Amino acid sequence: MLAAHSTLAPEAGSEARSGVLPATPPARAARRRPRRVLPGFGLTLGYTLFYLSAIVLLPLAALVTKSFTLSWEQFWLAVSAPRVLASYRLTFGAALIAALVNLVFGLLIAWVLVRYAFPGKKIVDALVDLPFALPTAVAGIALTALLAGNGWVGQYLEPLGIVLAFRPAGIVVALIFIGLPFVVRTVQPVLQDMEKELEEAAACLGASRWQTFCKVILPTIAPALLTGFAMAFARAVGEYGSVIFIAGNMPMVSEITPLVIIGKLEQYDYAGATAVAVVMLLISFVLLLFINALQAWQRRRAGV
Repeated sequence: MLAAHSTLAPEAGSEARSGVLPATPPARAARRRPRRVLPGFGLTLGYTLFYLSAIVLLPLAALVTKSFTLSWEQFWLAVSAPRVLASYRLTFGAALIAALVNLVFGLLIAWVLVRYAFPGKKIVDALVDLPFALPTAVAGIALTALLAGNGWVGQYLEPLGIVLAFRPAGIVVALIFIGLPFVVRTVQPVLQDMEKELEEAAACLGASRWQTFCKVILPTIAPALLTGFAMAFARAVGEYGSVIFIAGNMPMVSEITPLVIIGKLEQYDYAGATAVAVVMLLISFVLLLFINALQAWQRRRAGV
């Protein structure tokens, strides 16, 4: 055993003198790449691009390609007919009004749900999500039965000269109904995470309630408000099911653009339908791009 020890000792001493130490298990583990739940960046990025192309870009490319079967003159006649122009004005105008209304009252509802405790709060919170779960056709039928001349509410409004059903005003009501949850659910988590100490500090410094809201609260929730507004607006522009029952669908009066597209498809005018759809796509994209740029400017201004 002494001999064995004497033979091993010089080897250990030579390794120490040469400065080379045997690798330990922790050192080998440190050189390993960290394990990830998902595959590497290359594979996940490739799958992401493939999925987006198959689900989003490919249908849009087919839409644009189908409209190329028309000449420029035919395309212009299809998208600028008086009936189509009237549907543009109604669709985007009603969507804008509904989104603005939801911007105000969605903020109010989110504020009440976050800042106050009251009986039935959970029921009210669940009712906000009802337009998400309710089929749009059911919502349209329910609103029509409610606002028609012989409906529960319409029978009292019509003698006063307020006619909602089968008018553009009824379209706005339907779009408000389906767009409200987008604003509430976008603003609500931001209000929950906002520090109340900032409001208390503003009050201690002598700020009024309106000054506290404009200088402290509004800059914090403005990006979320714009996001909710954009989502509600985009949802309203493409809405069809809840609108056709309450709109009346009268050309030049209460006919929305999606209904014009459906009518062209029923007449086998596929190129004309895709031409109108391309115009809707371009206008919606430009408006959403503007809203996103405004949101980015607001974030930079707030230093977020």
